[in-house]
Amino acid sequence: MSEILKLDKLNYSYIDGGYERVILQDLEYTFEKGKFYSILGPSGSGKTTLLSLISGLDTAKSGDIYFEGENVVKSIGLGKYRRNKIAIVFQQYNLISYLTGLENILVAMSETDNELPKNQKDVAYGLLQKFGIVKTKADRLVGQLSGGEQQRVAIARSLASNVNLIFADEPTGNLDTATEKEIIDVFKELAHEYGKTVIVVTHSDAVSALSDERLLLKDGKLHKL
Repeated sequence: MSEILKLDKLNYSYIDGGYERVILQDLEYTFEKGKFYSILGPSGSGKTTLLSLISGLDTAKSGDIYFEGENVVKSIGLGKYRRNKIAIVFQQYNLISYLTGLENILVAMSETDNELPKNQKDVAYGLLQKFGIVKTKADRLVGQLSGGEQQRVAIARSLASNVNLIFADEPTGNLDTATEKEIIDVFKELAHEYGKTVIVVTHSDAVSALSDERLLLKDGKLHKL
């Protein structure tokens, strides 16, 4: 498998009560295409910080991040990276509540510079159908869907802009055990059948156990489990 994301000596810290608190320290790791990763770690270990850095929402104090060999900050640019290279699935879904599931997908399509099919509405319906959201549900306001259905819409939205790198922040935290398993299966399918790289930050042992590679964030570094 080929490299898609490389973290090179990332450092991150902040001042707390006059003292420097080190969160990440010379963190290095390489993520490959077509794999499903889970990142574990206790509260305060820096998981959210790491996710913010690799998704381009924040920048490291020092070190570099490379996407397919290009420096995210210096070559691609954070805005272009977020818009065209990655997608994020959130615990709270972060859907636009006054829009339908279909409309949420179409909005995501309108925000990317990536080449998309002309029949975007048909493609959007197809994406939702793929993840169990039939047309009658796709046309409902997302607030009328169950939590599991809303998360499926969010996952479909993450694919709408035609990206290969998907991050997920505690994506099953609000779901029951059965629905959690269904969402995990979706992530596995994205990685293994569609060649996407899925990186999930989670507290869930169930999510971690079914990922291809389990990583522990401890003492500012990532460790394979």
